[in-house]
Amino acid sequence: MSDSSPAPATSSTDSVSIAPSPRLPVAILLLSATLLPLPLRPWPSLVIGLFGLFLLVQTYTLRLEFCVDTLVVWRGQQELRRFPYAEWTSWRLFAPWLPGLFYFREINSIHFLPILFEPAQLREQLVQRVGALEAPQPSQEAS
Repeated sequence: MSDSSPAPATSSTDSVSIAPSPRLPVAILLLSATLLPLPLRPWPSLVIGLFGLFLLVQTYTLRLEFCVDTLVVWRGQQELRRFPYAEWTSWRLFAPWLPGLFYFREINSIHFLPILFEPAQLREQLVQRVGALEAPQPSQEAS
């Protein structure tokens, strides 16, 4: 019994799952409702509303887990993809105060993800795990 107790404590400190945040899907659903008065009603509102519903479902089915050396994307109990930090070249959060985008670049590919997670927790884990790779803001590049 003593062998099984230390393992969960170690894994809980080594890996962190980010809490979901429905801000982006809710904002898109509100946008779709504001488009109802348009002359092409209801098509723009319907298309944007369906996209908002899709993102809302994704918010509660997808999960980001920051492990010691890898970012793991989960859908429910199924692992979708692993992104080893050793292959990352840069990362950045675009407009995290709004429902923004999470960008990161690996050696051979670029990834943009909508921020469907708590932005503060996401940023904290990124700084802790790969902080040195943060891409500078445009205003920081000019100075």
